[in-house]
Amino acid sequence: MTATPTRQPDPALADPEAVQLARAAAEEEAGEERVGDHVGTVAEDEVSATHLFEAQHAGYRGWNWAVTVAFAGPGTPLSVSEVVLLPGEDALVAPEWVPWHERVRAGDLGVGDLLPAPEDDPRLAPGYVGSDDPAVEEVALEVGLGRVRVLSREGVLDAAQRWHTGDFGPRSEMARSAPATCGTCGFYTRISGSLGAAFGVCANEMTPADGHVVHVEYGCGAHSEVEVEGGPLVPVAEVVYDDAVLDVEANPAADESGK
Repeated sequence: MTATPTRQPDPALADPEAVQLARAAAEEEAGEERVGDHVGTVAEDEVSATHLFEAQHAGYRGWNWAVTVAFAGPGTPLSVSEVVLLPGEDALVAPEWVPWHERVRAGDLGVGDLLPAPEDDPRLAPGYVGSDDPAVEEVALEVGLGRVRVLSREGVLDAAQRWHTGDFGPRSEMARSAPATCGTCGFYTRISGSLGAAFGVCANEMTPADGHVVHVEYGCGAHSEVEVEGGPLVPVAEVVYDDAVLDVEANPAADESGK
């Protein structure tokens, strides 16, 4: 709840008398020592407003006592409608509830764990007669009986999105610095089905992507066609002078004069 009102309350709902009435109601509910400063007023409608007081409770940092008061018009007294403890914008609150059957996340499965797929899993479709993937349907017709369930169109798109944005997708740091893409690499093995249009498996043991599904536009420095120019690492001058050895030659003019 924010202490910034979206509309102006009736003046009678925001005057000191209303604040005192709201504080007394909060102190009756929580105890005098647990109701702190008045931190704001929120207009609920034309005849009611909520006053916020800091909650002085251990473990409830950022929470407020919210007291809603109502006003029926001139000549009528203010009345208290509700007293509740509510979290503020910076309050420490419990995480959003997640049903038990949805609490397992990617990477949680360990050795020996079993994780059955729900019967109504939208990622799967019946595979006896047909599927959402024409390539899978073709294989199923050839053998006369396919798998019990195969990837549905939703499952295919979900996997494609996850792989595309993952560590072996075209936007990863490795791919951005690669000299070429996987689609032109000899180690790239295309997978079957409709996903094969954009994905394959890396078969180069020297790369981090070995054995992983990679996007056709992913790449790394171990591309099968990458070339490195040969030659010495340190440039060598074409002409080298060896000044460690000196050749001494006699001066003919000096010999004739005797000097």
